[in-house]
Amino acid sequence: TPKMLTRKIKLWDINAHITCRLCSGYLIDATTVTECLHTFCRSCLVKYLEENNTCPTCRIVIHQSHPLQYIGHDRTMQDIVYKLVPGLQEAEMKKQREFYHKLGMEVPGDIKGETCSTKQHLDSHRNGETKTDENSNKETSEEKQEEDNDYHRSDEQVSICLECNSSKLRGLKRKWIRCSAQATVLHLKKFIAKKLNLSSFNELDILCNEEILGKDHTLKFVVVTRWRFKKAPLLLHYRPKMDLL
Repeated sequence: TPKMLTRKIKLWDINAHITCRLCSGYLIDATTVTECLHTFCRSCLVKYLEENNTCPTCRIVIHQSHPLQYIGHDRTMQDIVYKLVPGLQEAEMKKQREFYHKLGMEVPGDIKGETCSTKQHLDSHRNGETKTDENSNKETSEEKQEEDNDYHRSDEQVSICLECNSSKLRGLKRKWIRCSAQATVLHLKKFIAKKLNLSSFNELDILCNEEILGKDHTLKFVVVTRWRFKKAPLLLHYRPKMDLL
């Protein structure tokens, strides 16, 4: 029977799989080492890799000189952690809001969006409002359409200056752009290749502080790890890949 197939598992039985080895807390902004697939909090791992080039768990060498290029955001793991640990996501959003307010900075759009969505949901229940499945599905469909047409404008935004540092390529007519913090270096490569009419975006390298960036790095990750405490815009350089030879 369904009752016999149900098995309850206590949270502490799986804590070892959803906590960060570096801070011993639940994973926040889960980030995985691509070489060995061990996962940590992004801030913990970035801080650790400033002085080391090995995995904190298995000690395998991630990369001799640029280990930060071989780690990536693990959205699936983070979703699992938030679903398993009650109140963790709300508490983290609250901490982030307090952090931005303390610095006198505007709260990023994605955090405000989640806050408003949660508040509206709670308010509707407090007021005793109920919706039929038909109306609920209709509103959900409309909300989804609005989100699809948003083109990430409600995301946290990053201002960028794209400079060419090679005589083999021409500069962009409009080198100042503003886009979602969730955009990746690969998106920028494709953008530049399209503007310069290059046959392939693989012909390009993008650098920050003279360091080549991994194609899967998000702009938020680049800002946090390479442009910390510096003023906007984020200055990036592009050049042909052959310059490395």
